[in-house]
Amino acid sequence: MDETLIKGRSFLFSNWEKLDRIVSDQKKGLPVPSQELPVPEGVSLYDLVPLSEIPDTGVSVLSAIKNRKSRRSYSQEGIDLQELSLLLYATQGLRDKHEKYSLRTVPSAGARHPFETYFFSFRVKDLPTGLYRYLPLSHKAALIRKPNQEDPSGEKMRESLEEALLNQGWNSAVTFVWTAVPYRTEWRYSVAAAKLIALDAGHLCQNLYLACEAIKCGTCAIGAYDQKKLTLFLGTDGIDEFPIYAAPVGKLK
Repeated sequence: MDETLIKGRSFLFSNWEKLDRIVSDQKKGLPVPSQELPVPEGVSLYDLVPLSEIPDTGVSVLSAIKNRKSRRSYSQEGIDLQELSLLLYATQGLRDKHEKYSLRTVPSAGARHPFETYFFSFRVKDLPTGLYRYLPLSHKAALIRKPNQEDPSGEKMRESLEEALLNQGWNSAVTFVWTAVPYRTEWRYSVAAAKLIALDAGHLCQNLYLACEAIKCGTCAIGAYDQKKLTLFLGTDGIDEFPIYAAPVGKLK
């Protein structure tokens, strides 16, 4: 068998025995990393709809599981702020916050939650077109980058994102991109962090699938993208924060 394939499989191993020989930053007593990246100065913040004000869609969990599938064809219809709020809450919503950790709507190894949620709003009612970052601790959306004067509609931004996603946007109303902030998990789990981060990413995207079924939307998880172009689009450093997963969302035809 190809040695490269065998070496690649080692990423999937538990590697837990290595932790017995390594003193993690947590054990060293180093400060716990922040649960959320700071918001740049001068950005606009938008309130999202609280979970208490979002009505039950009437779709059962069993029905959502039965009907869940990857959907790559969307209508021109947009989604509203209430629907977007539900999708964001379903994937990274805050349930309980403590000084050193938080509990969210998805599981995460050691409650480290190593992700930041970005989304490009193209057809979201009552929300201007642009690149946003979800702030789960306050349930708000921060407008990170908006279209410039040469691209008032945001079409060029959308095309740039589409190129980074290898033309897998499929006319979405909104596209989610999750970045990993690996040190949040490395702080506790050191060399075992990479596998745990990958597992955690699957948890949050599956919640997106189920939430989409509840509001008659479709989505498709994207693991194949241009790493450099997507990093550039988001404006992250590519080392301490980098894109790891994406998913377009749109109303079903």
